[in-house]
Amino acid sequence: MSISTIGIILAIFAIIYFTAKGLNIIIAAPLTILIVILTNEMNIFETLLGKEKSYIVALCNFLINNFSIFILGSILANYMERGGATSTIANYILEKIGKDSPFKVLLSITIISSILTYGGISIFIVIFAIIPLARPLFKELNINWELFPIPVFLGASTYTMTMLPATPSIHNTIPTKILGTNLTAAPLLSIIGSFAILIFGLLYMKITLNKSIANNEYFNMQLDNKEDKFTNVNYKLNIGTSILPIIVLIIIIFIFKDVKNIVLIALTIAIFLSAFLFRKNITNQQDTLNSGTISSVIPAFATSSSVAFGTVLTSASGFELIKNGISSISNSPLISLALVTALLSAITGSSSGAIGISMNSFIPQYMALGIDPELLHRVVVVASACLTVVPQSGVMITFNTLAGLSIKRGFKHSFWIVNIGHIFALIIMLIVASFIY
Repeated sequence: MSISTIGIILAIFAIIYFTAKGLNIIIAAPLTILIVILTNEMNIFETLLGKEKSYIVALCNFLINNFSIFILGSILANYMERGGATSTIANYILEKIGKDSPFKVLLSITIISSILTYGGISIFIVIFAIIPLARPLFKELNINWELFPIPVFLGASTYTMTMLPATPSIHNTIPTKILGTNLTAAPLLSIIGSFAILIFGLLYMKITLNKSIANNEYFNMQLDNKEDKFTNVNYKLNIGTSILPIIVLIIIIFIFKDVKNIVLIALTIAIFLSAFLFRKNITNQQDTLNSGTISSVIPAFATSSSVAFGTVLTSASGFELIKNGISSISNSPLISLALVTALLSAITGSSSGAIGISMNSFIPQYMALGIDPELLHRVVVVASACLTVVPQSGVMITFNTLAGLSIKRGFKHSFWIVNIGHIFALIIMLIVASFIY
């Protein structure tokens, strides 16, 4: 193994170690990428600060494409929380499902997350919206907050992200441009995989919850973040008023889904609507805007740093050996493709980034074998999430930061729900595919 390849492996272990120890990835990413630069004999300044394919360019490109969503999503969530809407929605759900069933609370959050993501709403926006909604529910029923990742990721990062036919996720969209497929590619496999990962997730949720209750774990288990600040409001809202901004957001996205930047437009309208509807409970609109904006900056830069790390790492010469080695692991083309995509996801910390690399670097050789494009589409998309929950993942960093959970406390359940769940579903899908393709 060459020194350049060893350098890449060391960098991966280093960034996992640093982030697990609490070093912010904004600092950890450029530090560890120096290992790649030095061992791959890359120009330090060109790689870090150059005008093409550099660390800073990759970081800035992600910010340009996504920073508005981070800011607007954070502001909307801030209005929903300070205005009392999230508390109202939480209390309404409790009244409908009862306060004697923590499992029903987790199931409700799963359903809400599923509806939002299947409706085309980014997982980052879902995270901003769900956290202030879920916290009072967990507090009311005294559920250990460490279990919160289970319903959120089961609803937002499993079947609605990679499997359900017609899901509008970026993961399901990328392959259509290369393979000429559509969002409903391999529908039977998609449905089978969806059922498999949903059943796995619900069983894991039930078993873990029962274990937590048996161990007398409770809500404020040394919560890493500050407690709720805006649950006490002067004017009580009804459920219709409270949920209206979210309904309007979803309706606009559905109706005008072909309009460019419709998510940004819909978020802006939802924010203005929230500012008007919740005005009696929000005494300082300026402070609400400022607070929402400021709280979005660190998650946005952390996620961008993760993407930039993966971009530089995969462009290094030593990565070619890793790529070729992965491709030769299995004689089965589909298993080989799945392994390549999954490991790319673990290396880059981005499942969508792994799909992009697979589509550009590997798919042509698999298409030459005559494999059905729809099957390639679905295998790549599902495989991209098999190892996507890693400490350097931008989504994980954003989620843990906003939820107030450390990597140590927020990682385990996310890993099981997303990674192990996708591996389980993919195995079933590959077995079924061997009979129908």
